[in-house]
Amino acid sequence: MCGICGQFRFDGKKVSSKSLDMMMSKLARRGPDSSGKWIEGAIGFGHQRLSIIDLSNLGSQPMVDEKLGLTLVFNGTIYNYKSLRALLISLGYTFFSNSDTEVIIKAYHCWGVGCLERLDGMFAFAIWDDASQKLFIARDRMGIKPFYFNTSSKAFTFASNSQALLTQDLDKSINPVALQQQLSLHGVVPAPNTIINGIQKLKPGTFIILNSDGQIQEKTYWSPSANRPSENISDQEYIERTHELLTAAVTKRMDASDVPIGVLLSGGLDSSLIVALLKEAGHEDIRTFSIGFEDIDDEAGSEFEYSDQIVSRFKTQHQKYKISNQEVLPRLSEAVMNMSEPMVGQDAVAFYLLSEQVSKHTKVVLSGQGADEAFAGYFWYPRMAKENGSDIERFSRHYVDRPHKEYLKTVASQYQGENHTHNWLNKEFSKPGADSFIDKVFRTDMTRLIVDDPVKRVDNMTMAWGLEARVPFMDTELVEWALSIPPNLKMREEGKYPLKDISRGLLPDSVIDRKKGYFPMPALKYIQGEFLEFMSDILLSRACINRGIFDKQYINKIIDSPRDYMTALNGSRLWHLALLEYWFQINVDK
Repeated sequence: MCGICGQFRFDGKKVSSKSLDMMMSKLARRGPDSSGKWIEGAIGFGHQRLSIIDLSNLGSQPMVDEKLGLTLVFNGTIYNYKSLRALLISLGYTFFSNSDTEVIIKAYHCWGVGCLERLDGMFAFAIWDDASQKLFIARDRMGIKPFYFNTSSKAFTFASNSQALLTQDLDKSINPVALQQQLSLHGVVPAPNTIINGIQKLKPGTFIILNSDGQIQEKTYWSPSANRPSENISDQEYIERTHELLTAAVTKRMDASDVPIGVLLSGGLDSSLIVALLKEAGHEDIRTFSIGFEDIDDEAGSEFEYSDQIVSRFKTQHQKYKISNQEVLPRLSEAVMNMSEPMVGQDAVAFYLLSEQVSKHTKVVLSGQGADEAFAGYFWYPRMAKENGSDIERFSRHYVDRPHKEYLKTVASQYQGENHTHNWLNKEFSKPGADSFIDKVFRTDMTRLIVDDPVKRVDNMTMAWGLEARVPFMDTELVEWALSIPPNLKMREEGKYPLKDISRGLLPDSVIDRKKGYFPMPALKYIQGEFLEFMSDILLSRACINRGIFDKQYINKIIDSPRDYMTALNGSRLWHLALLEYWFQINVDK
């Protein structure tokens, strides 16, 4: 919904208006409708607004409630804000707006930290409590909305993207732990780390309380288990409850808006099912949007064959866009400029270009992210389940992009160290509350990995055009339920069996039974021609050599034969390295 930033100083100085302006300039695309700023001595907030709920000026931010002594900046949407508002009114609160923003302020005043248990939505917000002189910060359970920060002895500074923080005086050197994770977990750097030493990110489902002397209290308020329920539940009951929860997740995301909402329709099962459930729930005049690219060799660059069937069946108001490879390369720098962190997913550019077109028609869309992780849609899950060995060995063979030995060959000596990816996975898999190895995988994917891959990618690429993406498959209650479903039920019939069963009779069988697609953009996977030349130029540039991340011999090898260097998930290692360096050149060097 917005871009937020702010600073809380501990050194006796006032927050600089210019400092907030610099950060807000890097957030402007997230909130193009209006902007606001609030400074009171050592505390200051900035806000760029995308107007979706309560379009009047009464919903503007930073929102100050003088009566309660609270000031807030907030990014996201609270889906149950109307029911919370009614409850708070019954408790004696009065409202001056119709926004979900004000509901957060009143909820915090009423229940304190306990308000987080009541908020159903996607959010990242900061509340200044004037009476206690404390700053309260929280991020939604799934981490759908971003929150980056820098902390020092002088101040705590935060923003919705790293570009805003990079306008400040902070340590811009490379985090070696994050570097290894970036190159091992296909672009995922789990919170709190980022690739920049001076920038951290708040973990999903976590809050922070800061006082005026810089002391920080941090606590994770949500961490789901992956256990079977104590009562005996049949397969059909699991599926029926999934249907109920998914329908509720889709409809409440449609209802919490004062502007029209569309659907990003890839042609896959997930986005197609969203359309079907909207129709089933009585929604008419559904808007859908699709994008496709050129084929390369035998790999299709579009899924129009399937999305067209959905459009035909449900009579949606449809827009589709075909992008040539010649159009992609000149726009690549724009997409990278809007990545809060380096993102290697080949669909990032697709989402960026699609969002540009969709934003001309609507401000909010529903998207299918999270379905594969929640309901076992990826091909590597059953392969992991059949493996022998330790948990980490079983996982790494089918997920980690490069074994540690190869990582040591990839990077320069100064970044060669212990296996940070192994250590992190060991910590995640050692957590209690999972019935089996594959349950641990699903939980880790849903609560840690997905946040910093598809979720971040969709947020960044849509918000670059002032477009808010809502993800019903990542509804908290649905995710908790999905984690309780027996893995063999989810993995039946090559995965996502509960969703396939729900879809029978709603969607064409050809869409349900098709081989899974990945919002394809083959040019960033099977690298050749001008794309190979482009990536070679980046990795052989003076800037890259001076940065000194990569081993020169290794770089030459993958440039000479890029298709011989594919990852376990069939991604391009050349693209991974080129994207990382390109991100530094665009976002840090400039």
